[in-house]
Amino acid sequence: METARDSAVTDDESVVDISEQVNRPADIAVQQQRIPAWHPILDPEWMIYSFLILAVIMIPLGYHMETESDKVVELSAVYDSTDPSQQLCGIGMNYNANVNCTLKFTVPSTMEPPVLIYYELTNFHQNYRAYVSSRDDFQLTGQVGNQDKISAELCEPINKIGNITINPCGLIANTFFNDKFTLLDGAVDDQGLNLTMVEEGIAWTSDLEYRFKMPNGFQKQECPEDGCDASCCTDLGWSCREPAIGKDGLCYAYDYPEDDTTQYLYETYPNIISPLEHVTNEHFVVWMRVATRPKFRKLYGYIEQTIPAGTELEFEINANYVVESFGGSKSIIISTNSMWGGKDRFVGITIYAMGYFCLACGVFFALKHWFKPRKIADRKYLHYKEE
Repeated sequence: METARDSAVTDDESVVDISEQVNRPADIAVQQQRIPAWHPILDPEWMIYSFLILAVIMIPLGYHMETESDKVVELSAVYDSTDPSQQLCGIGMNYNANVNCTLKFTVPSTMEPPVLIYYELTNFHQNYRAYVSSRDDFQLTGQVGNQDKISAELCEPINKIGNITINPCGLIANTFFNDKFTLLDGAVDDQGLNLTMVEEGIAWTSDLEYRFKMPNGFQKQECPEDGCDASCCTDLGWSCREPAIGKDGLCYAYDYPEDDTTQYLYETYPNIISPLEHVTNEHFVVWMRVATRPKFRKLYGYIEQTIPAGTELEFEINANYVVESFGGSKSIIISTNSMWGGKDRFVGITIYAMGYFCLACGVFFALKHWFKPRKIADRKYLHYKEE
């Protein structure tokens, strides 16, 4: 007797021709999961050799990384914190205090280039979800006005001041580290030349090319040699009140779109950000890459000269950034580098410790297999209780 199931299968109207089954995977090895696969049998010899090989690799590598880390010369000094003994440039809760002080370092041993200059903050949680998402990437790539609803919500509460739009908006951009470091003259390299701190080339090239751009409609024009004053702006009818000096030392007038209803970055941080740079300022670009831990350092500049032992490095600090509000601290760090990065002995110690662990496991299993071998696939090991 034919069942309903048999009838459904044999019914011509209910069966779809294979050629019409558009979602049917192709009859090839990849899509039909017929690719040859390696199924290693983890026998004792295989595991013993694996442990010993790992030990041979990790022990020398760990010691090498620790040795390279010890060669890194690193100097650091806290210049403001909640600790009264570490307030060389203490500004308390005075935002944009514009306080100047000097900090000296004596180089204990020769520092080979590049010598990296960092600032370090503690107890600053850039990894909070609300903080990480508080930005408008459309603004950062040049968009002015017409902010979409989602971007506006992400930037709250730092999005507008009355009818004035903040560009760029959000917590990240508007908590920008605005202390300024200057390497004072007097220190020389091994050739007798004055040391120079370079502040360009510290940001990712991809960020500068694709993620941070001047506002759409921004214009600039070089002023006449005898006209580097307000008239250079007024004659053009542009938004600038005074021309700005570019990195090339020339004088430029500039014009920002919708300037009367927008507060741009150079207006928020007038002593740090040039109106000719806006969000393309490399210190700002570095800051916008948020850190994953509450204690972090960010690159401020570097020295491309050899610094002899005994050299005194003197930095002038223009302090504006408040750390008392979040119970943190600010430091300057001067460091050389190695092929494995900065000074960090922990990584090397961890690797060779794991190498010794693998060595111990390899020796233990080798002795176990030598004195009390176990036959592979012995059926007597299949039972789980005594009968």
